[in-house]
Amino acid sequence: MSNFIDYVRLFCASGAGGKGAMHLHREKYVPKGGPDGGDGGRGGHIILRGNSQFWTLIHLKYQKHIRAEAGGAGSSALRHGANGDDVILDVPLGTVVRHADTGETLFEITQDGEEKMLARGGRGGMGNAFFKTSTNRTPRFAQPGEEGEEGWFILELKLLADVGLVGFPNAGKSTLLSAVSAARPQIADYAFTTLEPNLGIVTCRDDHSFVMADIPGIIEGAHAGRGLGLRFLRHIERNAMLLFIIPADSNAIADEYRILLNELEQFNPELLDKQRLLAISKSDLLDGELEKELKKQLPEGVPAIFISAVSGKNIPSLKDLLWKMLVHCQAF
Repeated sequence: MSNFIDYVRLFCASGAGGKGAMHLHREKYVPKGGPDGGDGGRGGHIILRGNSQFWTLIHLKYQKHIRAEAGGAGSSALRHGANGDDVILDVPLGTVVRHADTGETLFEITQDGEEKMLARGGRGGMGNAFFKTSTNRTPRFAQPGEEGEEGWFILELKLLADVGLVGFPNAGKSTLLSAVSAARPQIADYAFTTLEPNLGIVTCRDDHSFVMADIPGIIEGAHAGRGLGLRFLRHIERNAMLLFIIPADSNAIADEYRILLNELEQFNPELLDKQRLLAISKSDLLDGELEKELKKQLPEGVPAIFISAVSGKNIPSLKDLLWKMLVHCQAF
């Protein structure tokens, strides 16, 4: 079973507030003391916290119901009830939270240590001492605690990466990632070898580095659910720029590029606003004359480079070009 889980549905219930105390102070020589009922404690919150060490939601997959502790009741002598313990759930950076019923996006977690309230604990009720006034010196009532919040929520992970690899199955994306980083994705000569995204840190000159994501292969109709469909297209949304990979032995490089571009546009038109670079993989199969001929058939409007992850052809140039484009992205 894969350890990469990027979608979970949770029922979360924060703690109810504790009830306030209704109590009148009594001692041996104070038969009619005033009100001294303390307030109830607040219920526990449910909080999401970004953790850069996490890359999957698998730790939440089997926690379908999450409940925080209720606040303690107030008591005599103005003693306040204890607050309920908060439940803090660590999640990977790039986690998006939505209401399961309405689909409304509530928030995103993008920073390490960032905390967001998923369900707020109920306030504790006021004890009768709170209600003492000049006209009502011995109130004989106290508030119950507020109920907590509850509901079903969807947590969806969108990988945070600088460069996202886009291409058909078996285009050479995993081979490239293994050649430019320490990542070791599964590689084989058949479609859909990559069944989950892989991340790798790419180091280039002057000690610069960036994160590259190998997204499982797109096929025509992926935006409508064909192949691996929408499950992985959403990961591309969080990439700063897109590196299209099309093999040199493709029947029509320009046609493949247009199909890939169309799938992204159908899924989310805003993806076309991202910086794009086209890499022609498996270029070790080409001699100088064939490469020159292929250059005439490349799509217009996108910079292109011929590479080979196997032979290392133009790999240093590719990393330099990606870094240069990323710096340009950050400048805007």
